[in-house]
Amino acid sequence: MRAEATIADEHAWVAEALAAPVERAQWRVWRYPAAEIVLGCSQRALHAEVGRRAAPGIDVSVRPSGGGAVLAGPWMIGVSVVLAPDDPLLGESLVASYRWLGELHVRLMRETGIEARAVEPQRLREAGLAPGAATLRWACFGALSPWEVVDAAGRKLTGLAQQRRRTGVALSAGTLVSRPDWRLLCDALGAPDDAAQLDRLTAACDEAPGADRLGPDDWAQAIDAALGRLLG
Repeated sequence: MRAEATIADEHAWVAEALAAPVERAQWRVWRYPAAEIVLGCSQRALHAEVGRRAAPGIDVSVRPSGGGAVLAGPWMIGVSVVLAPDDPLLGESLVASYRWLGELHVRLMRETGIEARAVEPQRLREAGLAPGAATLRWACFGALSPWEVVDAAGRKLTGLAQQRRRTGVALSAGTLVSRPDWRLLCDALGAPDDAAQLDRLTAACDEAPGADRLGPDDWAQAIDAALGRLLG
């Protein structure tokens, strides 16, 4: 199901879905109408400071999952999937549980002409990067973790995160369908000089050579349909 909502709405939906034992897969695909900054749970101590630095009208919140700060907004499509703890899609390890979601995004991107791939753990190790290592570790899209999605040049397109409860597992994904203004994030985090580097580390679906020009609504519909075929 597709929905236009705030980050708070997304977090509330996930919390409600995990409040009782999960018996069947549930999902939502999110459109964010306004810019928001979302900190990882390990960045909670920065909340007040980032809120003071953020541009007027930009809400700042903290998500239950880890990872770096995210700049959500109309340029991003979000996905939340809630699964039972023993769902086969979760694989046999924490890292493996991301694989199917990353590969689902890759298939959709390749269908539109984007040379995307999900980053295999072995490839990160060969590059000398431990899972979670990053050029800009404070930013979600400045980091690469296993099964996240990059373009042919290795620039990040989709970030992944998860939270685990006894009742179930919530996986989330955020895909850049167009390029954000990274200065909004870097200024708020007190790292204005990192904006240019973060711009180099990331890509957007609508920039890919040869890609069909799909708008955000088209991407949301395609992801929702793909999740419905797999989970519905």
